Amino acid sequence: MSRHQPTALITGASRGLGRALTADLAGDGWRVVVDARHGDELARAVAGLPGVVTVPGDVADPVHRTALAEAADDLGGLDLLVLNASLLGPSPQPELADYPLDVLEQVLRVNVVAPLGLVQALRPLLRPGARIVAVTSDAGAEAMAGWGGYGTSKAALEHLGAVLAVENPQWRVHVVDPGDMRTVMHQEAFPGEDISDRPEPETVVPALRVLVDGDHPSGRYRAADLAPAVAS
Repeated sequence: MSRHQPTALITGASRGLGRALTADLAGDGWRVVVDARHGDELARAVAGLPGVVTVPGDVADPVHRTALAEAADDLGGLDLLVLNASLLGPSPQPELADYPLDVLEQVLRVNVVAPLGLVQALRPLLRPGARIVAVTSDAGAEAMAGWGGYGTSKAALEHLGAVLAVENPQWRVHVVDPGDMRTVMHQEAFPGEDISDRPEPETVVPALRVLVDGDHPSGRYRAADLAPAVAS
């Protein structure tokens, strides 16, 4: 009997953690459907990676989510869904009393509504035991001045993941805080600051693989807490 070839779908895969995890899974024999808003950037990011299918588009667009589901269906279903695409909002981050409401609505559409819409579109394709990994932030769990808009969206995403886990025990739903990383989004959050001391996204991937490959129950995790499991 041939070994099952695992399949994943990762949003926001043109850079940062999404790109790093895509490269790691592809190198390990996974088939991976990826998306990002800019098709050229996405194509360059995954060029040469085996088994990767690119579907450029905006996760906030229902038509694009349908296209992602069709790509996953063509591959026979999913073992892993990584909800990584995210929108920071204004840079620098304004306080809530000054936050433009139209922008907040956009942040919530991308960071909360779109992930749920994608789960709904992919529900028939998620195999029993499939992992759903929702990438969150410490701003979703702590009250931080200047992070009210983005933090509110991540807090909502975390609760969404917790409820999905209760309602769908056939899946493992992992909400993961990767910690600070040296990414474009992190630089946008701190314009003009030197963030070279932050770790590269690739350093977080082993912690994510602990959840993807292991038997951890649904719940919220910090990548830093999973790191000892990687070394053991």
